[in-house]
Amino acid sequence: MRSQVVAHIAAERLVVGDRLPTIRALATDLGLAAGTVARAYRELESAGITTTRRRAGTVVADGVAPTDVVARQAARAFVAAVRDAGLDDDAIVDLVRGELLRRHEA
Repeated sequence: MRSQVVAHIAAERLVVGDRLPTIRALATDLGLAAGTVARAYRELESAGITTTRRRAGTVVADGVAPTDVVARQAARAFVAAVRDAGLDDDAIVDLVRGELLRRHEA
């Protein structure tokens, strides 16, 4: 569900200020538990993709560019993969710096 929201933002089907369905409505539509949807909404908010306002509900956050969302998602997946491979944070940063230097020279 999170990736679908990100994809809609990247495709500009959702833009800043667009309101997402309520947790209960989306859970019903997707056949999911409300807690599952609530957790996804919290994760979207903690990533800065959405914000929740009283009375307005959950909306696409201001300042979220589609490319930022895609880059953030890619970075999160990369970090998870290399941590699973056993690299620590310093090694991850070194790996990224090395790749940036290599790409810059090409």
